[in-house]
Amino acid sequence: MRPDYIWRVASRDLLSTLRDRRTLTSTILIPLLLIPLFTLGLPLLLGNFIGGQAQERQQVGVVGTLPAPLRTALTRDEKAPDGTVIRAGVELVPVEDPRAAVQSGEVDAALRAPEPLPTRAGDGTGELEVYAKLGNLRAQTGAFAKVQATVEAYNRELALERLSGLGLGAQTLTPVTLSPIDASPEQERRSGQLAFLIPLLMLNFILSGAMATALDATAGEKERGTLESLLVSPVRRSEVVAGKLLATTITALTTALFSVAGFLLTGVLSRLLLDGDGAGAELTQAFGGQLTLTLGGALALLGTVISAALLISAILIALSIYARSYKEAQTYVTPLSLAIVFPAVLLQFSDFLTLSDGIYALPLFGSMVAILDVVRGNLTAGHALTAIGANLVGTLLLGLLALRSFHREEVIFRN
Repeated sequence: MRPDYIWRVASRDLLSTLRDRRTLTSTILIPLLLIPLFTLGLPLLLGNFIGGQAQERQQVGVVGTLPAPLRTALTRDEKAPDGTVIRAGVELVPVEDPRAAVQSGEVDAALRAPEPLPTRAGDGTGELEVYAKLGNLRAQTGAFAKVQATVEAYNRELALERLSGLGLGAQTLTPVTLSPIDASPEQERRSGQLAFLIPLLMLNFILSGAMATALDATAGEKERGTLESLLVSPVRRSEVVAGKLLATTITALTTALFSVAGFLLTGVLSRLLLDGDGAGAELTQAFGGQLTLTLGGALALLGTVISAALLISAILIALSIYARSYKEAQTYVTPLSLAIVFPAVLLQFSDFLTLSDGIYALPLFGSMVAILDVVRGNLTAGHALTAIGANLVGTLLLGLLALRSFHREEVIFRN
């Protein structure tokens, strides 16, 4: 094949793509805006909500009599040395029916003591019923969490008073202390629990970038009647397919480039916005993913993304050439987005799976796993080469299928 003819076909399709401002927006601006929004904005919003629940004073209904020390502990605010409220107490209000009060939203939670509660350890046991919407995240992180933590602290305080009278110290309750130490690599800790979103968003943006050029260069040209003029020119069919594949891949890689830029921007914003302390910032740091790359990781990511872009471009061209119109081509390629979303969503459960080496040999899905490994800093060279090789083999096969279609008149003139 002649490279100059391939580039002429590719530049022709790229110029057609550049004329559409909506395509430029989806290729450049959307990755830069949506990726920080999903990987940082969503965890930040969630962290602020949960952190705000800690500092908000919820109403808790009471049926029966609570010991005075327990009432004081429930309503007391926990403050930092500078006077800042770390965790606000709750406001206790009397109610008649605790279940109905919670269901109606009159209170966030309700307490019911069927019998008087003990005020000293050793005076028997008591039961304190807690009514709350346990499936509600707001209740779990707000009133219910505060009541649960306060009652546990109250029980410990009573036990310590009893032990002190017997001449025993607090260490009697905890003869063995547990010290959790995170053994994860530093890059995996920084990636957060939403790291699976990175391959999901990256491949979806590659698909959206490639789709505009692929559909316009095949079904779009058939619809406009310009494909025939290209095929009667002194350009070989193989060069036509290679040129359209090159143009589609360039558009896809442009989107991928700005996707990586969006993830790197997320890392910068995370360091700027999450310097503070508090429950909200801690939760955001735990969930929000940051893309930090070593030289080897950057090369592996680049190779994986290029091979994935080639494969997605080949799939789009092979499918779109069969379509009679642009809209029909869209119906053909829509399931491809689902084929990316569903496996990528499964990556959030990758910690529960034993991933064999054969996983990386699956086209596209192996790329998702490889990208996730890059984000977490544990991708091996063998796995990266396997994922890249699987994508290239798939690209070759689909390219040959597209070339066969371009040689068939019943496909080319199917309109």
